[in-house]
Amino acid sequence: MITATRILSAGTWSGTPADTLALERDDRHRRRLVMRCVGKTVFLLDLKEAAVMKDGDALELEDGRLILVQAVPERLLEIAAADPVDLVRVAWHLGNRHLPAQFLGDRLRIRYDHVIEDMLKGLGAAVTPVLAAFDPEGGAYGHGETHGHDHDHGEHEHTHEHGPERHHHEHGEAGVHQHHEHVHGDDCGCGHDHSHDPAHGHDHSHGHSHKHE
Repeated sequence: MITATRILSAGTWSGTPADTLALERDDRHRRRLVMRCVGKTVFLLDLKEAAVMKDGDALELEDGRLILVQAVPERLLEIAAADPVDLVRVAWHLGNRHLPAQFLGDRLRIRYDHVIEDMLKGLGAAVTPVLAAFDPEGGAYGHGETHGHDHDHGEHEHTHEHGPERHHHEHGEAGVHQHHEHVHGDDCGCGHDHSHDPAHGHDHSHGHSHKHE
């Protein structure tokens, strides 16, 4: 099977792509996985380490063809505030709950969550539901990683065919992600317990045990 071992960042490549790979944000964080494009091109993504493919990036196949990465629009909340100080305050509350967030100058975007929406409105923020591509800020413990459903699927070679429709994975085995309406964190390698602030309204522990020496 033909492989792709390199991601070319948006703006660094030119030419006409051979096909398009349409993925939501969670499915754009990968290391090794068989993937199927919109035009049915099938290839093995085989990177040295897990990385995030962003909208407009290209994957270079070993025969020189390029595969365009397209971010599938997701259900998000766009957040604005009266002034920069209030926006920083809002960002602090989002960070305290380990929610992946995309920064757009004077606005923020997060995945839709009705509980968080109510909290933000209570803080005086203007919140607007939108359908848009989601490219949140990279986390402090890895390039492009956040505390959301960002999992390296390791050596799995099952095929994922992606289109514009939203899909849900319901795997029960440990280490294989599930999609939920609420975004929660996994082990980020920092050695701290990332349990959620009780103000979130319900129990959202991360399900991972951290032993402190």
